[in-house]
Amino acid sequence: MLNFNLNVRPKTAKRLKKVLEYSRDEEAFAQSFIAYQIAELRRAILNLRLEMKTFEERYGMSSAKFQKKFNQGQMDDSEDFILWAGMCEMLEKNEGRLQGLEG
Repeated sequence: MLNFNLNVRPKTAKRLKKVLEYSRDEEAFAQSFIAYQIAELRRAILNLRLEMKTFEERYGMSSAKFQKKFNQGQMDDSEDFILWAGMCEMLEKNEGRLQGLEG
């Protein structure tokens, strides 16, 4: 059993209590919440990969190769490269979060 406190506003706490009242099975509620978070992370990862694919095609290199070159200072600071580097970073973070939730 897990007990924890959430630091939320009173209105949010009241609404959350109502949701829990409607859901008699706390385990099912928790599993649904986790499943939702996993689905959102998968969606975000897919969208990032699609956006990164555009840059890969435009510049003729994989995101992994780009990221290595960018981190080594071999790429300039153009807007595209800054965006692409940010996407690479976001993808890594989201994949780590997903792995943690699925583990």
